[in-house]
Amino acid sequence: MAEILASVRSQGRRVLLEHEAKQLLVAWGIPTTKIKLALDADDAVRAARALKYPVVMKIASPDIVSKTEVMGVKVGLSSEVEVRNAFEEIMANARAFKPDAKIFGITVQEYVPPAQEVVINSFQDPLYGAVVAFGLGGPWVEVLKDFSLRLAPLTEQEARKMISEVKGYPLLEGDGRPPADLSALTSVIQKAGSLIHEFPEIAEFDLDPVFVFQKGKGAIAVGVQIVLKEEGP
Repeated sequence: MAEILASVRSQGRRVLLEHEAKQLLVAWGIPTTKIKLALDADDAVRAARALKYPVVMKIASPDIVSKTEVMGVKVGLSSEVEVRNAFEEIMANARAFKPDAKIFGITVQEYVPPAQEVVINSFQDPLYGAVVAFGLGGPWVEVLKDFSLRLAPLTEQEARKMISEVKGYPLLEGDGRPPADLSALTSVIQKAGSLIHEFPEIAEFDLDPVFVFQKGKGAIAVGVQIVLKEEGP
């Protein structure tokens, strides 16, 4: 993991590309979607075949943070033709939006069926140190605007308490539907806290969204962004 962070620093970057960030998640034991970086359309097709259709494709650029804003994301691609067309379209959209952006390629990722979305945000507070925030994702982020907070690292009990503190907790508990896998979600929160605590050079670490499946079926980080601290004394 330290090697990945050092490599990013050596390139003068603070923002990890998504495939780099997900390598960190895998090394830290946080479940995430499988991902490959494609340099051209042929690469993308090979990656899609290896990951199995359908796939998701996203622009890979440290200069483009909001991929949806630039129409740099394509979801549910199910054929070679769709993958090739998506590669060219995403590249064109990114270059039109920010001509001077440094583009490393396009990531090809496995498609994960929708589930209950949550958000886990970890960051370094200048006063308190490593902090973890948890809340519901999707449309509920703007509707409820409620998060629970803890200092990191967290115990399993603290991570579980964070989940129950949000107003949207009934949606996770079931509320007429099968309950979500709260054990798996607790584990992801706890590991996110330990990651931001153990690597203080990470300024901010967002898992958005995390898909939480039905009880016994796990949770998986679908989107991730990691930003390093500015270098200096």
